[in-house]
Amino acid sequence: MTDIRLLLVDDHPVVRAGLRAMLTEFEGICVAAEASDGGAALRELARLTALGERVDVVLMDLQMGAGMDGVTATAKIKALPSPPPVLILTTYDTDADILAAVEAGASGYMLKDAPPEQIRQAVLSAAAGQTALAPEVAARLVGRIRNPEPALSAREVQLVELLATGMTNRAIAKALFISEATVKTHLVHIYEKLGVDNRTAAISVAGQRRIIRTSGR
Repeated sequence: MTDIRLLLVDDHPVVRAGLRAMLTEFEGICVAAEASDGGAALRELARLTALGERVDVVLMDLQMGAGMDGVTATAKIKALPSPPPVLILTTYDTDADILAAVEAGASGYMLKDAPPEQIRQAVLSAAAGQTALAPEVAARLVGRIRNPEPALSAREVQLVELLATGMTNRAIAKALFISEATVKTHLVHIYEKLGVDNRTAAISVAGQRRIIRTSGR
């Protein structure tokens, strides 16, 4: 059986070392290369491809300091010819992060505190072309479907994230390439869905429901 070759992408060398040690303990898995951010991951993929060496799964962190983030890198990887599957491995479990990763083309989404065996199974599933979701992440996605309360759309989640940074309607419109009128329409829907009537309350409720990250996470 040919080993599954991984590209580890995380900005913390200690985390990468820990992942390498853990994953290489499993038969049939080896680490082909490492990268400290999304840009470095793209360069490593190009280097390995030029050498005729394959990467079966990219294990990708989401937030990587000042470097290219995991969502951007995932989208760029998926735009490549015959791209490998990207499995997100992160500490964040908010709707905003999960939806952004899925929209970027991630094949799976796991949390760093998952048991090693669960991460191994996720790697095997991603390599086999299957979806791999942490139970907590799957529960959140199912909850969005089953919850009688109207869930925010991916665009509305994105807009609340920008609200939380203190951006004005005009700045949000510019960032999302939409009109201010459209921003106001989105806000009306967001307030209605969250049961609030102002920006501050919307940000607070979105943080409490783990729709967006809060400063303490």
